[in-house]
Amino acid sequence: MVKLSNMAAFYAILGCMGIAAYSLYSNLNHTWLIAPPTYILLLISLVALIFGFVGWQDKRNWQTKTRSWFTVILSSLTTIALFLAVSFTAFFSIGESKQISSVRSPDNQYTIDFYQIDPGATGSVGVRGEINGPLWFKKHIYYQDEIEQVDVEWENNHTVSINDHVLDLNSGDTLGY
Repeated sequence: MVKLSNMAAFYAILGCMGIAAYSLYSNLNHTWLIAPPTYILLLISLVALIFGFVGWQDKRNWQTKTRSWFTVILSSLTTIALFLAVSFTAFFSIGESKQISSVRSPDNQYTIDFYQIDPGATGSVGVRGEINGPLWFKKHIYYQDEIEQVDVEWENNHTVSINDHVLDLNSGDTLGY
């Protein structure tokens, strides 16, 4: 059990860090977000930390000892970073977000959901548009402050006009992100 915990924790934290790095890259470059939510990654890193402590008892050779230390240190740092990310997101997500419309492209390939965002005293009212993919995958394509409604017209199967801003979804156009 100890040997299995040592290896499982090591590979779990490496996977968690890889997915977290891709999630950060995806959010910074506004590409498809295919990583699970941050709180799921936090849970995985906590499990890796617990298994890392259990695997610490595996002292067969210097490699297992090094792997145990490496796992515990990395999972501790990752858990702290993800906890801060979840806390930061929860704090700045205060407010109300309600869906105001959902539109489909003429060929039904794209569905864009629009949400009205009212952060209360922490910001101004705005509208966010996102394309939903399978599972939890999504891509933010539109954000505009100080409006409450959207006027959407499809020019063709992959080009949409949102409040007189034209976005070509095939080329990955976004507005406000």
